[in-house]
Amino acid sequence: MRVSSLVLVLALGGSAGCVRLTEARPSDSADANGVPSGAAGQLLDQLNVRPDGSMAGYSRDRFAHWRRVGRGCDIRDSVLRRDAASVRSDGCNVIGGRWLSSYDRVTVTKVEEVDIDHMVPLANAWRTGAAQWNDGRRSDFANDLTRPQLIAVTRSSNRAKGDQNPAQWKPPNKELWCEYAQDWITVKRHWRLSVTAAEKRALGAMLETCR
Repeated sequence: MRVSSLVLVLALGGSAGCVRLTEARPSDSADANGVPSGAAGQLLDQLNVRPDGSMAGYSRDRFAHWRRVGRGCDIRDSVLRRDAASVRSDGCNVIGGRWLSSYDRVTVTKVEEVDIDHMVPLANAWRTGAAQWNDGRRSDFANDLTRPQLIAVTRSSNRAKGDQNPAQWKPPNKELWCEYAQDWITVKRHWRLSVTAAEKRALGAMLETCR
């Protein structure tokens, strides 16, 4: 179960243990997705718009993951457990289960067929502000369980996405576009990452599907 993105914008922290996160929804006037009308658009307008920066110096090793979060457990196990419809574990290590990948609506039952996607890819983050961070902050970003930054999806959809922004790649499942845009905006706003002009236009168009 995913955590409502606009609720997470207000979150200041959270635990990262091997637990299933619960979904929180606002009770005030909201659209069919439980998000107050216009709120995501307002957050989008708060993002800095600038061209992508250089990839010089980039390495995934500069975003250390997956952190240990308990005896025999790490962030990857936590996401696999949280997003599974059913799960088999050996201690805290997830060894099997069933996952419905929201990107392409494909169900997988082998853990090796599941990737943990970074909603905002590490390389995209580097180009849009993370190059200026220290490695500790980059690791915090790569292991962020508080925002909707980590999600279990099929390996094929994660590979297709790569490090592309929503102007370059969108989930094949169009029913997800509203939530995907909200989550992308939530992560970028919290971590003070910029967007390109084309990225902002694409996100705005995706938000139109919320209505």
